[in-house]
Amino acid sequence: MRNNLSALLLGALLLCPTLVAAAKKVINPPEFAPAPGAAAPMFSPGILDGDTLYVSGQIGQNLKTKDVPAEFEAEVQTTLDNIGIILKAGGMTFENVVSVQIYLTDMDLFPRMNAVYSKVFNTPRPSRTTVGVTKLANAKAHIEITVTARK
Repeated sequence: MRNNLSALLLGALLLCPTLVAAAKKVINPPEFAPAPGAAAPMFSPGILDGDTLYVSGQIGQNLKTKDVPAEFEAEVQTTLDNIGIILKAGGMTFENVVSVQIYLTDMDLFPRMNAVYSKVFNTPRPSRTTVGVTKLANAKAHIEITVTARK
């Protein structure tokens, strides 16, 4: 019986591949739209696959001016605010986040990052990885954060 059901499901997927693709949805909030005449980004801000939202790495760049704040704590907050916009567009909040990956260009900034982070993520906090990197794609950025959230 189980083999018959598996074969039936596999056959349905082969005949109708849109069943698989339909589960994946790009989350692209209007705040992330490129300026008129600017090239579209080479990534999606978020991908919703079923009940799981995968948020691309975000930096503390102001979405309108593209400036990165001079003060590190403001950069961290802006990064988290940008993530919050994507979460909201995907029908979620920071309460739905289950995993966080943080990339810092200077691990000495960890305590300062953690002070801002702990105001956004309440207990029980999501799993987290923090990694020191030599630089990020935007040379002015000191932090990049990506999250995974689940409804």
